[in-house]
Amino acid sequence: MGRWSRRLAPLFIDFAGITTAERVLDVGCGTGNLSFNLARNPAIGSVRGIDLSPAYVEHAKRRNRHARIDFEVGDACNLPFPGGWFDHALSLLVLQFIPQPDLAVREMRRVTRPGGTVAAATWDTRGGLVYFRLIFDTAAMLDRHGNEGRARAYTRPMSRPGDLVRAWHDAGLTDVVDGMLTTRMDFASFADFWAPSEGKDGPVADYVGTLCVEAREKLRDMVELAYLDGEVDGPRSYAAVAWVVKGKVP
Repeated sequence: MGRWSRRLAPLFIDFAGITTAERVLDVGCGTGNLSFNLARNPAIGSVRGIDLSPAYVEHAKRRNRHARIDFEVGDACNLPFPGGWFDHALSLLVLQFIPQPDLAVREMRRVTRPGGTVAAATWDTRGGLVYFRLIFDTAAMLDRHGNEGRARAYTRPMSRPGDLVRAWHDAGLTDVVDGMLTTRMDFASFADFWAPSEGKDGPVADYVGTLCVEAREKLRDMVELAYLDGEVDGPRSYAAVAWVVKGKVP
């Protein structure tokens, strides 16, 4: 998913309205794309990226060429920073994967100074992520477990309409604004499209990893038919919609 967060990050920063700051926190930084985009703005003094995965943090550190960015391993539900330490706290495409997302939102508020912005973006997995639906809708037609996997994937907290706004209000944030951002997911071929499904990260890979060889090959073949749509293999571009929200710390 890292290549798509690179596309979404600048749109998200514009939505959040982050133009100047001494310190900005990137919660669930993953491979660092949001942090890198923030650091391109010379009016932002420093960016701190935190993620629960040591592998992601190490990867982000290897990619880092900015003296104003630091990455560290940490828990979004127990942020290791004093209250009001950051001017703004942002989270890109991670809240839906945190077991206690409401607690993470409250932690983002806690470490942000009064008047600062807390903002997040999550994929609209049910209605706005075409690549996701190609795979999970196909899986749901093939067997019961596929249908159960689809239900879990489409109903994650913070990925449904209204989830983010509710969490922001519940956390006591003010001037709450929500919306949608749309980008594109481009693939060079079906092999490019399918390769992440047999990787290690994300709901699709988690589901595909449970399948036996025969079931995996059947799913792959059926998804390929949907990808090709009766045409020759080659590039495809699919819409991807994210929910976004921002609010102020009173």
